[in-house]
Amino acid sequence: MLRWLNNDTSRKKEPEVYENVLEGLKRVYKAKILPLEEHYNFHDFHSPRLDDPDFDAKPMILLVGQYSTGKTTFIRYLLERDFPGIRIGPEPTTDGFIAVMVGDQDGTIPGNALVVDPKRQFRPLSKFGNAFLNRFQCSLVESAVLKGISIVDTPGILSGEKQRVDRGYDFAGVLEWFAERVDRIILLFDAHKLDISDELFEAEEQDLFADLQSLPRNSALRKLNDLIKRARLAKVHAYIVSALHDQMPSMFGKEGKKKELVKNLDKVYEKLQLEHQISLGDFPDIEHMREVLGRYDWNKFHSLKIRLIESVDKMLAEEIARLMQMIPTEEAMVNKDHLVRGGAFDGIVDKRSPFGFKRGEGVDAGAGEKEWIVAKDRYKYDAMFDTLNPIDGKITGNAAKQEMVKSKLPNTVLGKIWKLADVDRDGMLDADEFALAMHLINIKLDGHDLPAELPEHLIPPSKAAF
Repeated sequence: MLRWLNNDTSRKKEPEVYENVLEGLKRVYKAKILPLEEHYNFHDFHSPRLDDPDFDAKPMILLVGQYSTGKTTFIRYLLERDFPGIRIGPEPTTDGFIAVMVGDQDGTIPGNALVVDPKRQFRPLSKFGNAFLNRFQCSLVESAVLKGISIVDTPGILSGEKQRVDRGYDFAGVLEWFAERVDRIILLFDAHKLDISDELFEAEEQDLFADLQSLPRNSALRKLNDLIKRARLAKVHAYIVSALHDQMPSMFGKEGKKKELVKNLDKVYEKLQLEHQISLGDFPDIEHMREVLGRYDWNKFHSLKIRLIESVDKMLAEEIARLMQMIPTEEAMVNKDHLVRGGAFDGIVDKRSPFGFKRGEGVDAGAGEKEWIVAKDRYKYDAMFDTLNPIDGKITGNAAKQEMVKSKLPNTVLGKIWKLADVDRDGMLDADEFALAMHLINIKLDGHDLPAELPEHLIPPSKAAF
């Protein structure tokens, strides 16, 4: 009997096995972090509790900016179609928050219905009241783009006090709620006065689309990082609340002591920082804490439960570490089908189209052509090659260097060109390889990047076997 009990105990101590990172995050949050949050009223001071939709939600993009800077137009550009609730014009148009999400058919869900839907992550927004909920909706769109991401359109940003007076709800608070949970925030502004080249604009467009397209692949890592930050904040909050609780009198003078502790909260921070070796950056904003503590019922506070703290510490050291190890494996299993597809993404990042970004330029010049592009200037390169005294049809590295350094490119760049051109890796260059080296030098001199590996269309025909 005792042997059976011992075996059962040892079995319980074995590390949990998670199907995937998101499943693991749900379980460690509910088992380890949530008990600490609930015991020390974390949700009343910081963020509401997390539910499964918070973990399961697709990556989300938040668009912010002044009126008429193109936020709604940008969504239309991405989707290559309109969406329910779209309003575009020269004057202020979008007057509420619109979550644009994938649906089996086009439609809208009003804010009041949206915040009671257990399958969506918007339930905590109910705290902002009807003034906000009447200006909040979900636009369901049948779009391939939205199978990978969701997009939140926002009203134009007003100045100063107009944020509160004109809207009737805590606009900054709503914006902060979304900002804490989205994967990307895109700030749009009037760019008419910016003097930038078309080439730079197109390059930045490519970078933006590549970043947005990869959001589904990096979503688990972002959520893991957010959970780690939340766990650290929950620990610090527990230390603060328990320290304040322990300094309160048991009978008389509670209100006076409360005001004193709130006023001297910075000293409480300093003491906890030294006592528990906490980084100052892990503490919550002191003014926010003073505001909430000033109106909060301190009778709900408890002394420190070391067991809850140790449980979170162990989770951070062991279970989070195991989940971190799973992420590279999961990312490696994610194929290109998990990238954002459809809409503008197919046109912008389509490398097969001859109109794609930098197609036919630099290293890409000659791709898809029957003739080896280097052969077009071969007569010049062959003349140079003959002056370098080739032996058995090849020149040494020192001989090639004499000609290559005339380009005045840095030695590091010339070294990379040498490695790319020496296709057969024999430490020498024949006429084809020398011509390739000079072609790559000209590509670099024209301001284009060199490839990490030699593209197939640049491999000399005589070296096809390599």
